[in-house]
Amino acid sequence: MVLEGITVGGKTLREHLEVLNHRDAIRFVEEIVQKDEPLSEWQMKNLHRLVLKGIDNDYAGVYRDQQVFISGAKHIPPAPFLIKEEMEQLMRWYEQAETKKLHPVTRGAMLHAIFVGIHPFIDGSGRTARLLLNLELMKNGFPPIVIKVENRIAYYETLEKAHTEKDYGDFITLVANEVEDSLDLYLSAINKND
Repeated sequence: MVLEGITVGGKTLREHLEVLNHRDAIRFVEEIVQKDEPLSEWQMKNLHRLVLKGIDNDYAGVYRDQQVFISGAKHIPPAPFLIKEEMEQLMRWYEQAETKKLHPVTRGAMLHAIFVGIHPFIDGSGRTARLLLNLELMKNGFPPIVIKVENRIAYYETLEKAHTEKDYGDFITLVANEVEDSLDLYLSAINKND
């Protein structure tokens, strides 16, 4: 309803803006895919800028200047003064020949996990990470995924394991299962139209 321009009773302006901003961020992801542009740190900041547009313009697309803690997590993201260096390391990892040889689902899951572990933004790092995951999937011909509500706890637990033990296997498996479900959904929709 929000996307159709209708306000929903009992919802805050922030919640409305989050929906509209997410739509705009998805369109930006689709544009990057259509133009076959290589991923850059600039695009990551622009994705985040779209996520926070009108919600927190001072921090939209800007690396955080404060320490953050993730509720319920043992992992503590790096101090603010380390973020630029960590993001540069992420981009070097992403651009390596070995990384490019990884299966797109593995590469996308790891990109997401490493990015969200850095937690470069004061707010919206998780949403931006999920958009980056979908960008990586879509660039390689996969449909976008949504982490289902029933998988949310497993999502956080497997990310925690990736961050604290540097073991990405369970998170990659979770993402692969979501990709499989998404593919099944698309295939069933195609079969219904035939």
